[in-house]
Amino acid sequence: MATKKSYPFEQSLVQLEHLVEKMEAGELTLEDSLTTFEEGIRLTRECQAALNQAEQKVKILIEKNGQVSSEDFATEPAAGV
Repeated sequence: MATKKSYPFEQSLVQLEHLVEKMEAGELTLEDSLTTFEEGIRLTRECQAALNQAEQKVKILIEKNGQVSSEDFATEPAAGV
Protein backbone atom coordinates (compact mmCIF):
# COMPACT_ATOMS: atom_id res chain seq x y z
CA MET A 1 0.00 0.00 0.00
CA ALA A 2 1.25 3.50 -0.80
CA THR A 3 2.36 5.84 1.94
CA LYS A 4 0.00 8.69 2.75
CA LYS A 5 2.37 11.63 2.68
CA SER A 6 1.11 15.03 1.63
CA TYR A 7 3.37 17.49 -0.19
CA PRO A 8 3.10 21.12 -1.26
CA PHE A 9 1.86 21.43 -4.86
CA GLU A 10 5.25 21.97 -6.52
CA GLN A 11 6.87 19.18 -4.53
CA SER A 12 4.00 16.86 -5.50
CA LEU A 13 4.72 17.53 -9.17
CA VAL A 14 8.40 16.70 -8.67
CA GLN A 15 7.43 13.53 -6.80
CA LEU A 16 5.07 12.57 -9.65
CA GLU A 17 7.87 13.02 -12.20
CA HIS A 18 10.12 10.81 -10.09
CA LEU A 19 7.44 8.09 -9.89
CA VAL A 20 6.93 8.18 -13.66
CA GLU A 21 10.67 7.85 -14.24
CA LYS A 22 10.81 4.83 -11.91
CA MET A 23 7.93 3.15 -13.72
CA GLU A 24 9.28 3.95 -17.18
CA ALA A 25 12.62 2.37 -16.26
CA GLY A 26 10.77 -0.95 -16.16
CA GLU A 27 12.82 -2.34 -13.28
CA LEU A 28 10.07 -2.50 -10.65
CA THR A 29 8.34 -5.69 -9.60
CA LEU A 30 4.62 -5.93 -10.26
CA GLU A 31 3.87 -5.22 -6.60
CA ASP A 32 6.22 -2.21 -6.55
CA SER A 33 4.70 -0.96 -9.81
CA LEU A 34 1.20 -1.13 -8.33
CA THR A 35 2.32 0.66 -5.17
CA THR A 36 4.06 3.34 -7.23
CA PHE A 37 0.99 3.73 -9.46
CA GLU A 38 -1.27 4.06 -6.40
CA GLU A 39 0.98 6.79 -4.97
CA GLY A 40 0.94 8.56 -8.35
CA ILE A 41 -2.85 8.52 -8.48
CA ARG A 42 -3.05 9.93 -4.94
CA LEU A 43 -0.58 12.72 -5.79
CA THR A 44 -2.48 13.48 -9.00
CA ARG A 45 -5.73 13.85 -7.06
CA GLU A 46 -4.09 16.12 -4.50
CA CYS A 47 -2.64 18.30 -7.27
CA GLN A 48 -6.00 18.47 -9.05
CA ALA A 49 -7.73 19.48 -5.80
CA ALA A 50 -5.12 22.22 -5.21
CA LEU A 51 -5.60 23.50 -8.77
CA ASN A 52 -9.38 23.50 -8.37
CA GLN A 53 -9.11 25.52 -5.15
CA ALA A 54 -6.77 28.01 -6.81
CA GLU A 55 -9.17 28.34 -9.75
CA GLN A 56 -12.09 29.01 -7.38
CA LYS A 57 -10.11 31.71 -5.59
CA VAL A 58 -9.16 33.38 -8.89
CA LYS A 59 -12.82 33.38 -9.96
CA ILE A 60 -13.86 34.95 -6.67
CA LEU A 61 -11.19 37.63 -7.06
CA ILE A 62 -12.17 38.44 -10.64
CA GLU A 63 -15.97 38.25 -10.41
CA LYS A 64 -16.47 40.70 -7.55
CA ASN A 65 -18.09 43.56 -9.55
CA GLY A 66 -14.82 44.36 -11.24
CA GLN A 67 -13.29 44.99 -7.83
CA VAL A 68 -10.36 42.90 -6.71
CA SER A 69 -11.30 41.39 -3.40
CA SER A 70 -10.86 38.09 -1.68
CA GLU A 71 -13.23 36.01 0.39
CA ASP A 72 -13.17 32.51 1.77
CA PHE A 73 -14.96 29.77 -0.09
CA ALA A 74 -16.14 26.39 1.09
CA THR A 75 -13.88 23.57 0.02
CA GLU A 76 -15.06 20.03 -0.46
CA PRO A 77 -12.63 17.14 -0.19
CA ALA A 78 -11.90 15.50 -3.54
CA ALA A 79 -13.69 12.19 -4.04
CA GLY A 80 -11.52 9.22 -3.21
CA VAL A 81 -8.75 11.22 -1.53
